[in-house]
Amino acid sequence: MSAIFITATGTDVGKTYVAASLIRHLRQLGHSVDAIKPIVSGFDPARAATSDPGILLEALGLPVTADEIERTSPWRFRDPVSPDLAAAREGRRIDVDQVVAFCQDAIAQRRDVLLIEGVGGIMVPLDGERTILDVMMALRLPLILVTGSYLGTISHTLTALDAVFRRGLQVLSIVVSETPGSAVPLDDTVAAIARFAEPVIGLSRQSTAAGKTNGTTEALSRLFGR
Repeated sequence: MSAIFITATGTDVGKTYVAASLIRHLRQLGHSVDAIKPIVSGFDPARAATSDPGILLEALGLPVTADEIERTSPWRFRDPVSPDLAAAREGRRIDVDQVVAFCQDAIAQRRDVLLIEGVGGIMVPLDGERTILDVMMALRLPLILVTGSYLGTISHTLTALDAVFRRGLQVLSIVVSETPGSAVPLDDTVAAIARFAEPVIGLSRQSTAAGKTNGTTEALSRLFGR
């Protein structure tokens, strides 16, 4: 397994934190890792270090420079809204075929492990007709589905799984990324989702934010045969 697409049930549930945690752990195991997040909404150049591509670059041990940001996330938009709307507000349009080609080129050039992080939830619109799910279908990569531990996440997770399974996509793992301030314990959320699908693993947001590895990233690393 050398290329994986990381998607989510919705926005702001922890995709980037999961990706960064996995990057760090795989690097510790000796893997050569690269990561891209082709599309980013809510990107502020003045706060690049704390942006999603900035977090990925930090985990990769790379400098957060304009060139590295461009290489990682070519489609960047300032407003924190859906990509199609963010692009329209800037008088731009996302060419979904170009997004797919960008990902395919990164897959072809990978040396070892490549992680591709999606944008928003699994069906966030990219233009007037297609969503990020269309990109996933074109790439046909195995998926890691990230969800939160907030109230309501069980329904959102099962709905997302239904959407990807109906399209014949493979889900390697469901990762429950702890929602800060949630009244629902992380372990309870993991156990509830595991009644309907597997494998399901929980990831403490505190651990990932601190750059620590734990049993979750160790479990994910087995997907790469290490």
